[in-house]
Amino acid sequence: MPEILTNQVGPEKQFYDFLSDGKIKIQRNKNTGEFFFHPRVAFPGTGERELEWVEISGKGIVHSSSCNRRLPKKGGDFNLSIVKLEEGPCMMSSVLGAEPDQVKIGTKVNARIDKTGEKPRVVFDIAKD
Repeated sequence: MPEILTNQVGPEKQFYDFLSDGKIKIQRNKNTGEFFFHPRVAFPGTGERELEWVEISGKGIVHSSSCNRRLPKKGGDFNLSIVKLEEGPCMMSSVLGAEPDQVKIGTKVNARIDKTGEKPRVVFDIAKD
């Protein structure tokens, strides 16, 4: 019979609460030390529940990038990238600081929290080496 979780705040809400508090945290398996993202109640593949939240460095490298075209009246073009975090997992978000179609694979980036929308979100700025 599946375990029923009651009176607990789910991992996605915890993630957004951390962002609201100005911290970018992802989960790590306490037994193996492996990081993972997107937030969940159990470690992918094994179902282990010995997890902890850890603040990340925010450093990453663009693994994949796409320019999504929109009419200017609908907000204009925007970038959508997959960033490989220094800690290991990948995160999908936008890379800012360059034209949406000029974000290159292999570019070093730094994460920050954007609180201008309905919910806080992680975005990436091109690193200044």
